[in-house]
Amino acid sequence: MLKKYIFMLLGMLSTIAACAQTNPVIIPPYLHMQGDSVQGKLLVAALNDFLNQVSKPNKENTLVLKDALPETSVLLDEIRGMADGSGTDKKNIYPCYLINAALLDSTSYLIQLAYMGGTNSAPVLRASFTLAAKKVGGRYYFSSALKSNTQAWQVKKDGNFSFYYNTPLNLDKVNVYVKKAKEFDKRLHAPNYATQVYLCNNLPNAMRLLGIDYKLDYNGYGQSNLSAFENGIDLALTGRDVNDPAALDLHDLWHSRLHRAVPIAVINKPLDEASAYLYGGSWGISWPDILKRFKTYMGDNKDWLAAFNDNKNFGVNQQYHLYVSYVINALIIQQLEKDKGFAAVIELISCGKREPGNENYFKALEKITGITKANFNDRVAKLLEAEGSK
Repeated sequence: MLKKYIFMLLGMLSTIAACAQTNPVIIPPYLHMQGDSVQGKLLVAALNDFLNQVSKPNKENTLVLKDALPETSVLLDEIRGMADGSGTDKKNIYPCYLINAALLDSTSYLIQLAYMGGTNSAPVLRASFTLAAKKVGGRYYFSSALKSNTQAWQVKKDGNFSFYYNTPLNLDKVNVYVKKAKEFDKRLHAPNYATQVYLCNNLPNAMRLLGIDYKLDYNGYGQSNLSAFENGIDLALTGRDVNDPAALDLHDLWHSRLHRAVPIAVINKPLDEASAYLYGGSWGISWPDILKRFKTYMGDNKDWLAAFNDNKNFGVNQQYHLYVSYVINALIIQQLEKDKGFAAVIELISCGKREPGNENYFKALEKITGITKANFNDRVAKLLEAEGSK
């Protein structure tokens, strides 16, 4: 009997999925929506319009409450693609259901969405989200409830930096973070913008505050960060204890500041990571200590080109990874800045997305540094010898 009901549910989900494009939200019969029917219809129509625009750049979604764009942008990044499974043949297999619409006042709702489908004859919850809906000028607009969820929090301000917290603040770490951010911005000739950091202590708390009730992708994860940049505001939710060495991580800070100064479309990710090792360390490990671990790991292996191409992980595990090629590139970047200045570093980092065989990388590397595949081993060996003499 149970198997019969499961197959009936899966059949219903498949039928519903076929209609998911124009009206992506499904209203289940059990939904109790307070307020008059006209308001309910307005809310559902606006919600369908909002969800139909999720594939657009976040700032172009006309149903986002504009004052809440930064935090809602983080949430939209998490909602995007939730109806789909893995693979091009698995579109709209997790239909979106409106499972709750709580009327807060005459113009506001708090709504919950659930993306549910079936896999291997069993129902699956793909994700669930909570959003605020506010009626403005006769139409409903949607946002993350982050601000209302943290309205009782304290705030520490330092110039354009704001740190929101509700547990004891590690002021030393905050001061180092701000100091480094200013150093990075000066080096990058970055534009002036605001930075808002919510210290959430762990990932489940960060998700809850933002409006991610559940997401299969994060099942079992306790620590990570969420972020977005909109309206001239760099917003981050740190999902780690503030005293964790990887909290307010200078490695991630480098990525964030670099991406505000250089178009992400031209950044070479391995070089982005390498520069983050050099300027911010990784996982709370400083660049000098990363280099020591790298030397120990490599031992007597001096085939630097082969090691670069193999790019093995020498971190303590896969989660706290450290990669060989990133260290080699960090050494190259360090010497390049000494020889030709930081503008040359940006030129190298901006050589474009990684191509098969690293062709664009090696072309830019030869042009800017004179390093080729033929002399790679000799040049890297000299860089390491120079480090050993310090």
